[in-house]
Formats: sequence, structure tokens, C-alpha cells
Amino acid sequence: MKDVAALAGAGVKTVSRVINNEPNVTPAMAERVWDAVRELDYQVDLQAGSLRRADGRTRTLGLLVGSVDNPFAGVIHRTVEDAAAERGVAVFAASMDDDARRESDAVRTFLQRRVDGLILTTAVSHPEYLGLIRDRGVPVVYVDREPEESDLDTVASANREGAEIGTAHLIAHGHRRIALLADRLELVTASQRRDGYLDALAAAGIPVAEDIIVTELADAEAAATALAVLLAQPDPPTAVFSAQNIITIGALHALRGAGLSQSVALVGFDDLPLADLVEPGVTVVAQDPNRIGMLAAERIFARLEGDGSAPIRMRVPTALIPRGTGEIAPRGRSLP
Repeated sequence: MKDVAALAGAGVKTVSRVINNEPNVTPAMAERVWDAVRELDYQVDLQAGSLRRADGRTRTLGLLVGSVDNPFAGVIHRTVEDAAAERGVAVFAASMDDDARRESDAVRTFLQRRVDGLILTTAVSHPEYLGLIRDRGVPVVYVDREPEESDLDTVASANREGAEIGTAHLIAHGHRRIALLADRLELVTASQRRDGYLDALAAAGIPVAEDIIVTELADAEAAATALAVLLAQPDPPTAVFSAQNIITIGALHALRGAGLSQSVALVGFDDLPLADLVEPGVTVVAQDPNRIGMLAAERIFARLEGDGSAPIRMRVPTALIPRGTGEIAPRGRSLP
């Protein structure tokens, strides 16, 4: 900073004011300082600076998502990053792959880096590190999946309602034997979507068929294998509700492999890239990850700016998008 000051012909305090966006510096002086910063390739040490600033801020956030290769998580990441960039805040991002230990390690690393706030997805109902976050006084907002603790801000999709709508759509098209393919039920999203599926069956008076409910599916390959087994049964399902986008990909592979893409109906929870370009197009219950990411970013920055209101749980509505697979009627029946 002394070198920048010397090159700009300014005092060190003036350089500090410019870099920290403080008032009482003329535009001409600020321009000279930034010219010197660029010429010397001066990099501001935000962590060291936070030790001197009265608010202790590092201008960083920690963001933890389920998996960076899932398009849903990728959109949330981009939305949060864009909102942070507008405020001059950097985002440290990590994924946990639904591993509780990896989740805990990532949060502890964020705290070691003295992030100002956290936006987290969790794999468990009661994260063991919450006490540490509270002790540090770091604000946190949970996205997509939420702990059971009621004193936390959360932003998530209306999972149960969306799953009920998707399953009811298949029922409305004449299906009674509807398979469920779902993730691990210890994940709150998986259990909520399973419950929505059961709600739709109950509302229609359809008995639950446990033999066509498969959970604990970790990836597309497992989903494809599971559905292939169901389709080979003497009394196979006429429709499938897949409760996660990666699972939907596996279901599509299984239907294609069995030559049943045109005769077994499918509704997936969460949209897929190119879902409208396959034949038939994939009917989905679409989430709104842009909205989820935006609300989470707004909430964390409100907390950082002193909002002390009670924690809130925000539910972002889903939308049914009919494209073809969800409108296939059972064999021997015409569309309603």
C-alpha cells in the first residue's frame, strides 16, 4: 500500500479509503490510486484487512451445494455469485455429494477462512456443526434442504406439493400403477417428495403398491437398473414418477432400453437440459433455482446488514411442464 501511495502521490490513508470505498476522496485522486494499483498489480489482503476494520468483514461468503455437476445446484451457485459480485463480495463454493462428513469439513473450512455469511445445503436433519456457527455469530441461510431446527432461515422448493401435482397428473391420465423412484429418504427433499406421491395416491383412492416403490437411489445408473427390474415384472408399472433430475435421466435410459419410451408415462421432479428436445419431450415438475438462489442471497445480505427479524422458511412454488411423457395413457386407453 505504501508503494501504491508513493506512485499515486497520495497518503497511505487516502489509498486505504479508495480501496475500501470510503468517502472524502476526489474522483481524480481515486483514479490516480486505481491506476497505481493496476500498474503495481497490488492485491488487497481482505483477510488481513478484516482484522483492522471495525466490522471485521472479509467480504466473502461460503456456499455449499449438493453437487457441482447437478444443473440445479449450478444455477443456484451462479445466482448467488452474481448477487455477491454486485456487492463486491467473493464466494467460496464447495459441494458435499450428500456426504455428512464432507459437509461438516466444508463448513469448518469456510469458518476458518472467516467468511461473513454462509449459504448451505445439508445432507442431514441435524447438522452437528450448528453450535459452532452459532458460537461464531455467523449468519446462515439454508437452501434446497433444510435442517429441522426452527431458528434458521431456509429457502426451498415446495417439494411435497410439487410431487403431489406431478403424481396427480399421471393419475389424471388414467394411470393407477405408478412407480416411484427416489433418492435416499434421509434427505429431506426425497422424503418430502415421497410424501407428495403418497398424498396423490391417497386423494385418488389408489392403494399403495410397495413393490413399485424404490428409494435409496444414488445415481442415474442405479435408477436405470431399478426401473429395468420393475418393467420386467409380470405386472409392470404403466407410469413412473422420478423424484430427482439425475434419477429421471436413469429412468429415461431404462425406458429407452426396454423400448417403452412411447408407452410408459414419466413425470420427473426438476427440469433437465434438453428435456424438450427428446421425443417425446419429458414432462417435469420444474423447480426455480434462480428464485431460490436470489432469495437466499437477499436473506444473507439482509442479515449482514443488521436484519434481526425472526427466521423464516420460504417455499418457492414449482410448475408442472407437460411435454409428452407425462401425457402417455395406459395401454388400451385413450387420452382423457
